[in-house]
Amino acid sequence: MSSPRVRKIADRIKVIVAEMLERRIKDPRLGFVTVTDVRVSGDTQQASVFYTVLGEQEDLAGTAAALESAKGLIRSEVGKQLGMRHVPTLEFIHDALPETARHIDEVLARAREIDDQVSATATGAAYAGEADPYRKPREPDEADEEE
Repeated sequence: MSSPRVRKIADRIKVIVAEMLERRIKDPRLGFVTVTDVRVSGDTQQASVFYTVLGEQEDLAGTAAALESAKGLIRSEVGKQLGMRHVPTLEFIHDALPETARHIDEVLARAREIDDQVSATATGAAYAGEADPYRKPREPDEADEEE
């Protein structure tokens, strides 16, 4: 659990970095980047910036290089806007959440297909033995009752 101060700093860093990437960083390697999350350590010395890139694997590599080269400029702007004595060091991490969500969707779709195949096979199938294979207590016959 982080303190409200740390959460406010993380939210502010997210906004600052997103604005910097949109307006001030003019690197041609920079693809269509979305800042998804920022996590700041409890002592506010480290900030992990999670991002996603729309495009292919080459776009991801180019964007990672562009972010790494612009890290100093972004950190200095974060320091100016936050007005903190010690500016957190920035670490850019590619967020694999969209790829993971896509993979989970594919697995669920495949499971749905298999369930549909099983239910199609089961429609018209009959039991191999009796419908209810479990033993029940013996019911007395009419002959047993007469005796």
